Amino acid sequence: MRPSAANAMDHVILVLFENRSLDNMLGHLYGPEDGKTFEGVVGKDLSNPVPDWAEHPAPGGRVPYTVATDMDAPNPDSGEEYFHTNTQLYSTIDQHNIGKMGAGVTAPWNVPPAGAEPTMDGFVTDYINCFWAEMGRQPTYEEYSQIMTGYTPEQVPVLNGLARDFGVFDHWFCEVPSQTFMNRSFWTAATSSGFVVNAPFSNFTQHNDAETIFERLEAHGRTWKVYVYDGSPVSFTALIHMQRLKDRFATNFVPFSEFEADAAAGTLPDFSFIEPNLTLGHGDYHPAMSRAMIQGVELDLDPPSSIVAGEAFLKQLYDAYRGMPEDGASNVYNTTLMIGWDEPGGTYDHVPPGPVPPPDPAAPAGQCDFRFDRSGYRTPAIVVSPWVEQGSVYNAEHRHTSLIATMRKLWDLGEPFTQRDAAAAPIDYVFSSTTPRHPSEWADPVAHPMPVAQFDWMDNDRDLSNLGKAMTPALVQAAQQAGYDVPKQLLDADFPVSSRMLWQAVELLSWRFFPKLAPKPADVDAVREALMREIEAGGAQPVGAGAQMAYGKG
Repeated sequence: MRPSAANAMDHVILVLFENRSLDNMLGHLYGPEDGKTFEGVVGKDLSNPVPDWAEHPAPGGRVPYTVATDMDAPNPDSGEEYFHTNTQLYSTIDQHNIGKMGAGVTAPWNVPPAGAEPTMDGFVTDYINCFWAEMGRQPTYEEYSQIMTGYTPEQVPVLNGLARDFGVFDHWFCEVPSQTFMNRSFWTAATSSGFVVNAPFSNFTQHNDAETIFERLEAHGRTWKVYVYDGSPVSFTALIHMQRLKDRFATNFVPFSEFEADAAAGTLPDFSFIEPNLTLGHGDYHPAMSRAMIQGVELDLDPPSSIVAGEAFLKQLYDAYRGMPEDGASNVYNTTLMIGWDEPGGTYDHVPPGPVPPPDPAAPAGQCDFRFDRSGYRTPAIVVSPWVEQGSVYNAEHRHTSLIATMRKLWDLGEPFTQRDAAAAPIDYVFSSTTPRHPSEWADPVAHPMPVAQFDWMDNDRDLSNLGKAMTPALVQAAQQAGYDVPKQLLDADFPVSSRMLWQAVELLSWRFFPKLAPKPADVDAVREALMREIEAGGAQPVGAGAQMAYGKG
């Protein structure tokens, strides 16, 4: 069949990265000299004020936007939850919430006055507040000024190279002014069932019962897979929608190596959802997490740079897409690659978000008394297809549910999931080229070298706080409900669970749920035996100089 733009989205690949704003990743993509209408940072005088309660004031009382010098900035991680985003967008912070984060933040959740417009000038205020809560002291100017930074195309060449060679959306907003699980749920269900923050994780594993795009596809005879980067034991997409998708865990959640094989064979499903490594040694562009988990403690969770690791993974994904056989059932001419993010994660952006319709206008207010009537702010969004005109910039307003709206339109998937995707603008207009570009004509960006990282369990072997232990309860609860054996010591709040034990338990429980993500049986047995030895030895103990686990690719 002769290629046609009408078939550009017969297949869709969606990869979702973590916690970066458009200004942070793509703000320098185009400047006035490029002749584009692009809402970036070049040529603008952007800054944020420093709060009067800061112990280390800035010269002139403001922090200017500058180019990042640390490839994991902001480090420690910026605030992501609803109440932090309120501060970032409106510069509102309740007096009793200063110096607090997470469960320490209480109502009225730093909400802005009724009818207030986002000012986008509270990023410094919130970052100083989060740093204080995370590190037990206020940051210096040099430390807090990193929140007002972003990266150049030279620093992030793969993402910016694809944005320049294909199409970029400069008004793509996340759906919820908060963190990961809600926004990922909106990508795949157009709602988060009223949940506004990640915690407790059991809200999603047990109570997020919204219909998903995966089920709608099946109901209309279409196919899907979730491909999880090799080495990750768990799919967060699955956990977010556990109640709806648990019967598919053993069949539709597979390692990324299977995506590469399916792409090479031209046999991709209709919808391919790609998860980078979101866990240990995360290659997802997420800011450094090592100092944001436990107050005053630095955990060795990060690769040398999550941005560099993310770039390497995006290049790997792009090469697999570009290399599909031209005569395959799935090929570049009938398959579109969407590159998106879940949420900006507290990184700076200068464009205010606007109002949006609640997913269900008749529903009561959700968590934190939020009515879902305003969205979060901008995230990067890029569309890759031979039918996209080179160097396109799309200025129309879109949100995560625009992809669901487009798939419903082109694939005849029926009525809207919620009022949010009903109101979202489809993106099928991007396939405007009358002659497709052959893959041999596409850009071939080169990622910066990615060092092989070593996770040193001996150096990092310490008893975790209650916050550290809170990472696993939802998974443990789900495992118990499924009838899986869980060592009773892991359920004992007083048992000294080390970071290595925690990770081994997560791996073993995850592999029971997702057998296709598990390594060979001998490796599973080795992890189980190591965990039981440490439990029998009484918990957090020295683990020996050779106890390291490699991750990442050279």
